[in-house]
Amino acid sequence: MVLDLLLIALAVTLFPLPIMAFVLVVSAPGGVRKGLAFIGAWLACLVTVIAVVLLFTGGQPPPPRSPPSIAGLVATLVIGIGLVVYSEHRRRRSRRRAATPDPSAEEGSEGSEGTEASGSSVTSGSSVTSRMDEATGWSAAALAVLLQPWGMVAAAAATVVQADLSQWQSFLALMGFCLLATSTLLAMELYMVFSPERAQRALLGLRAWLERHKDQAIVVLCLLLGLWLVAKSLYQLTG
Repeated sequence: MVLDLLLIALAVTLFPLPIMAFVLVVSAPGGVRKGLAFIGAWLACLVTVIAVVLLFTGGQPPPPRSPPSIAGLVATLVIGIGLVVYSEHRRRRSRRRAATPDPSAEEGSEGSEGTEASGSSVTSGSSVTSRMDEATGWSAAALAVLLQPWGMVAAAAATVVQADLSQWQSFLALMGFCLLATSTLLAMELYMVFSPERAQRALLGLRAWLERHKDQAIVVLCLLLGLWLVAKSLYQLTG
């Protein structure tokens, strides 16, 4: 269970979409306060999911080969397959985008269309930034809930079924999962607290890099985690 939670937490904390959104949140006016609201809602989601699972199991793992145990493994298998399928979907969509001709490169209209496309991109980015400037702490919290990688959180929930609260190691594993899954957000928040100007430049640069590479990151994270969950669940179901 501990290794599974560690791998899932790493995938959650490195998932690019929440990171990109959080950069906008903490870069807006009052960003530190809004960032805390984002992190609080993010952690609340993780803790709530774990609490619901432990309430269902009573803090005791089901006996091996029992219906609840098999159901948990089947759920993990289904989630793993779903992550692999989603990874392939993102990969194909990224390839289709790359293969689509850029209208700005058309002969005879390169200059004007390129300027128009650039202006559209800047306008879109400015629009998003403007909306984040007007966002409240509640808006930031809602954004954290919406951008939670719920497929990975569901995989964590299926893993937590095996937690045994009579052992202190399980408490540490669950706490470690929550902290590790939030570590990237916490690091960015602390960076903004202690060095706001430098942090803002660095984080906006990070967001620009992720904007260009987010599809590749999502493909790799979902594929690796999905394959691990499929292999692990199949081994336990057939072993």
